[in-house]
Amino acid sequence: MASNSKSEWRESILTPLLKKHTERQDKFENSSGIELDALYCPEDVADIHYAQELGYPGEYPFTRGVQPNMYRGRIWTIRQYAGFGTAEETNQRYHYLLSQGQTGLSVAFDLPTQIGYDSDHSLARGEVGKVGVAIDSLQDMEVLFQGIPLDKVSTSMTINSTASILLAMYLVLGRKQGVEAAKLNGTIQNDVLKEYVARGTYIFPPRPSMRLTTDIFAYCAENVPRWNTISVSGYHMREAGCTAAQEVGFTLANGIAYVQAAIDNGLDVDAFAPRVSFFFDSHLNFFEEIAKFRAARRLWARIMKERFGAKDQRSWMLRFHTQTAGCTLTAQQPYNNIVRTAIEALAAILGGTQSLHTNSFDEAYWTPSEEAVTIAVRTQQLLAYENGVADVVDPAGGSYYLESLTNKLEKQAVDYIAKIDDLGGAVAAIEQGYQQREIQQSSYKYQRMVEEGKQKIVGVNDFVTGESKIASTLRVKQEMEAKQKGRLAKLKQERDNGKAKQTLSRLEEVARGKGNTMPAIIECVEAYATIGEICDVLRNVFGVQREFLFF
Repeated sequence: MASNSKSEWRESILTPLLKKHTERQDKFENSSGIELDALYCPEDVADIHYAQELGYPGEYPFTRGVQPNMYRGRIWTIRQYAGFGTAEETNQRYHYLLSQGQTGLSVAFDLPTQIGYDSDHSLARGEVGKVGVAIDSLQDMEVLFQGIPLDKVSTSMTINSTASILLAMYLVLGRKQGVEAAKLNGTIQNDVLKEYVARGTYIFPPRPSMRLTTDIFAYCAENVPRWNTISVSGYHMREAGCTAAQEVGFTLANGIAYVQAAIDNGLDVDAFAPRVSFFFDSHLNFFEEIAKFRAARRLWARIMKERFGAKDQRSWMLRFHTQTAGCTLTAQQPYNNIVRTAIEALAAILGGTQSLHTNSFDEAYWTPSEEAVTIAVRTQQLLAYENGVADVVDPAGGSYYLESLTNKLEKQAVDYIAKIDDLGGAVAAIEQGYQQREIQQSSYKYQRMVEEGKQKIVGVNDFVTGESKIASTLRVKQEMEAKQKGRLAKLKQERDNGKAKQTLSRLEEVARGKGNTMPAIIECVEAYATIGEICDVLRNVFGVQREFLFF
């Protein structure tokens, strides 16, 4: 006779079996510490009110997607993150990726560019072009996008502390191509708060950094309306070791801080909020990741509508880019990474991402080779066109397990946000080390599980075999740094140095006042002032942030 309830099934069917055959482990739980039941059924979602908590795609609270027909209308943007060496080398990679079916560009900058030093600075030695492309001035940006019409592509730039300068370069380049700023499409990451929490490429203290961020909001709302002015990033916190629930809670808390800062500076919430976007990691726990995306989307809609009183429906929508998890890639048995990436990409798609980067299988070693990046692009194309997951909106929705997990992750995220509010908001919490300590603890717990064999990693602590050999490699040659320095020296000799100094003085004047810094930065860029020169002016005005150390 069939069981009439979950408890009856457990007592009459499951328990007798477990007396004979124990399960693989005493307790099953996901990264967020949520203990997983053996079975989920209608009883686990009995308290869900469909219209209020799920609704229909394209309608508040957007749990099931921000667009009514999602990928039936248009496939997510295939946006591979790329950049290495000089602008010429990266430009060649962009043309190759576009020829292979990539539909959006995503720029990786080298470390000196990210922290505001020119390639000829002593601190840049050995780092030029190593983890991204070296960009010292507008001249490099001109080379980087040579032969790529900016009105025909959407460009994402992963840059934070120097976001204003790189955006200014892109706007000036568009003007030189004859493309009006109002026609430019793309995203600037511009999320400096997560730098203090997890990544470390900050320059200035948090509060002047927030000013630069909101200056971009205000300038683009008026002049570059199709540009996503921030990509609030949970990715780097997840890579540092936080859980899925922490990723949602900490990311949305940062989003709250940016929105509040813009409102405090006199901006109307509906003037800028529709261009706020997000950036999430997609990890290996398949259902947890799908639930994470859905929980984040619903929670942000409620925050914008109820907390900030946004009236425009576009302000309620959480639109996000996803990158598969770099921290899950292994140097051991590297071809396993192709499978890992495919699983993570599928979770992002079922979670409703608008844009996706798939990692290359050789990234645990070096900058991706052409072979590896081609496989990464093909992974997205296979998921888009061969298996049918893009043919139905939110196909995993309605799963008893998924809906229960979505609710639990949302509750945990709400609790994190409440704690951060109690500490005075995201900036104050960062200054007190709250998020940093939480991530350290989660990272330590995971690493202990790996070392004790409780968390299996195929090829690393189980199913270990000899090392696999990778056929093709890509290494940034040392002479590339000398080439970049030579171009920079020539630029400084040939430009109008009087004009460059004049614009830098004007920037210092604006930075010491309360005006928007973007127009002054654009003038500096037009005069071919370098990123290091511009940042030195701002360092002199704002000061330099030292690392927050918390134990």
